Amino acid sequence: MDAIEDKRAIISRLKKDMLLWQGFRPPEIHQKRMGLGPVERAFPNGVFPTGSVHEFISMSREDAAASSGFIGSLLASLMQHGGVCLWISTAMVLFPPSVKAFGVEQPDRILFVRMNREKDALWAMEEALKCSGITAVIAELHGLDFMQSRRLQLAVEKSRVTGFVLRHHPHTIDATACTARWRIRPISSHLENGMPGMGFPRWEVELLKVRNGNPGKWQIEWSAEGFVPITGEARPRVPLQRDRKIG
Repeated sequence: MDAIEDKRAIISRLKKDMLLWQGFRPPEIHQKRMGLGPVERAFPNGVFPTGSVHEFISMSREDAAASSGFIGSLLASLMQHGGVCLWISTAMVLFPPSVKAFGVEQPDRILFVRMNREKDALWAMEEALKCSGITAVIAELHGLDFMQSRRLQLAVEKSRVTGFVLRHHPHTIDATACTARWRIRPISSHLENGMPGMGFPRWEVELLKVRNGNPGKWQIEWSAEGFVPITGEARPRVPLQRDRKIG
């Protein structure tokens, strides 16, 4: 039994060393978990990777709205102790006060930047990610190739700012250097005791890829208590093909 435990300890140490070699920094002691439950356990060391770039794929307006709400709930945790966030877009379809419904106590700390061209939005995101005084940067884009994503990733590796790229109706889904690729879909809410109206937002959260982690699919609800898992562990999924054309 001791020999088996020694082997497990060696393997665990090697995995941690490999993460360090690949640029993943382990969480500091004071870092707060995001409360994502089984979703968070899919990441290395069971911690949501801050100081990295996350890519969100949305194929419809409903998906885009669900992704914006999900990102807003993540910002609530990231900005819990203050900090400023930049939300960059060429269309600005988000209703700014709505982020308060997802736990952002000071929505005035989110600065909305409107750009005329997507090229300018990408440039603004890269420059903002270089500023260590910013907590998070979100950019709404259509296209993102590997070289562009690599530039964003290099920026956050120095500043430790967290980046979110919300891609609306991408024509292709190519390989990127982002730490994780998400797809968020809205699902029906639940009403207690047949009460009229609408229940808490519910999402189908899918990790299409995650560096050194375990992709999967979950259903979660956002409530006054934060994230609440609806289903248990992740279900198996078929890996997304690279360079696949979207309908």
